[in-house]
Amino acid sequence: MNEIMKVKEIVSYQNQAIVSKTLIEKETGTVTIFAFDQDQALSEHTAPFDALVEVIDGQAEIRIDGIPHQLNEGDMMVMPAHQSHALKALMPFKMLLTMIRSENKKR
Repeated sequence: MNEIMKVKEIVSYQNQAIVSKTLIEKETGTVTIFAFDQDQALSEHTAPFDALVEVIDGQAEIRIDGIPHQLNEGDMMVMPAHQSHALKALMPFKMLLTMIRSENKKR
């Protein structure tokens, strides 16, 4: 895929829906873009790997272990592996999600 993409234009908002498109899918990780209509949410869950959320449009609340964090366009946050997290769009919201599939090694 040797093309220049406009990140905000890769996926479009859909009424009362969450839309996603996987841009990279490898054994070592994925990069996926999401568009959430206002009030759409991902329920609380855990993941075995760290995930990096980058807000590219709008505003969302991410709860990590029950603690709310409000993110706006241009903000990013790591959702740590094995910690419960949930996400809700406070307004139409787009994010780029990067998940790296490897365990943290203790030093």
